Amino acid sequence: MTGIMFINSRIESLMYEVSFDPLGRKGKIVANISIIDENDLPDVLGFFRKAMHSGLSVSPYIKIIHPGDKTVSIDKGKIGLATACSITIDGVLLKAGIPVKPKFGGVVEIHDGVPLRFTDILTYESTTIDPLDVLMSQELTSVTEMVNTGSGKILANLREAPMAARDRIEQVLDALVGAGFSCILEVGEPNSDILGVQVGKDKLGIAVIGGTNPMALVQEHDINIDTQEMSILIEFGEMV
Repeated sequence: MTGIMFINSRIESLMYEVSFDPLGRKGKIVANISIIDENDLPDVLGFFRKAMHSGLSVSPYIKIIHPGDKTVSIDKGKIGLATACSITIDGVLLKAGIPVKPKFGGVVEIHDGVPLRFTDILTYESTTIDPLDVLMSQELTSVTEMVNTGSGKILANLREAPMAARDRIEQVLDALVGAGFSCILEVGEPNSDILGVQVGKDKLGIAVIGGTNPMALVQEHDINIDTQEMSILIEFGEMV
């Protein structure tokens, strides 16, 4: 009998398995897998690219997975899309010696490209379901509006890290941006609220764009998409 695994335990396990080196641009990242009908592939790729070009993804890289691919099992008539998950950021920070702790997923309100505040949050504690999956299913996002106008509501998540590691955090995040992971919404000040949310004593918050915003954009256009968040580890070199 398999025991129940809470989502925070799953996150911690994946963080330790991330081996991605942003400077060398190689190693394993955490990926989300989205399953779609093969006939929808051109439209879905178009929406994914729109989201990615608008900065509403973890990275702009995708792997297209066909039935028979060893990466993950895909049924006939379906196509899989592997995209970077934001837990990759936590894994790279951890690998750099920074004890980062993911806290929650939520919806962030954006106005004219400026993040204002979290409007809805769900913690990673005591749940077996990814908060961003729940929030996306509630149709709380307006990614289409965000892409078209620069204002809207998008999926994001927050992690805490020791304030003493701020300089090192900035170095690692800069390296990630250089590798195409330009998904950092905001790095908060020590002992200060970030996007309207309080952080712990001697901590700072790091808000990151959720990896499922491209999927939310597809969903907003009434295309069926089944997303399995934090699904697999994949070699960065397999993404294009």
